Amino acid sequence: MHELSIAQGAIEMAEQAAAGRRITRITLEVGELAGVTIESLSFCFDLAAEGTLAEGATLQIYKVEGLAQCELCKRRFRADSPLMICECGSSVIRIVQGEELNLKCIELGS
Repeated sequence: MHELSIAQGAIEMAEQAAAGRRITRITLEVGELAGVTIESLSFCFDLAAEGTLAEGATLQIYKVEGLAQCELCKRRFRADSPLMICECGSSVIRIVQGEELNLKCIELGS
């Protein structure tokens, strides 16, 4: 379950930015094509936060829709898998968005 290591990494980055202050919320962007199960990440977050500055913090996750572009006809379309074929028949596809895994924001307590 790599979601636990993702949660731990997000908390570590947030702790560095928090400079000793208590963290009340961590906001992540997770792309649909990033290979991350959001439910597992949410579950792991509380476990990873125990004993850290983020203990008791809220995890907010924004899901980023997958979007691809055909390199042949330049059509953009929704991507729900890294393996796809354009309506024109081309399999030369570039993922435009949906692979993100970003620490977007942290909120600190007083």
